[in-house]
Amino acid sequence: MAPHRLSQKHSITVAGHRTSITLEEAFWDSLKHIAEEQGLSVNALIAGIDADHPDNLSSALRVFILEHYKKKAEGGA
Repeated sequence: MAPHRLSQKHSITVAGHRTSITLEEAFWDSLKHIAEEQGLSVNALIAGIDADHPDNLSSALRVFILEHYKKKAEGGA
């Protein structure tokens, strides 16, 4: 496994407002991959996650990614 930088900060627009999200590079890569799979932009994917889990967006993104790959490993869509 290639080494990843500890974290990257990205500024995005969610629900009409600018926000910064700090995630490890591996999570950003995963978000890009999942967004591509779903035919969405990364911002649109994040906005959907934020709508469902508005309290702590960085944590919600990590959990979303984990659940996505767990479903895939179990043979789900």
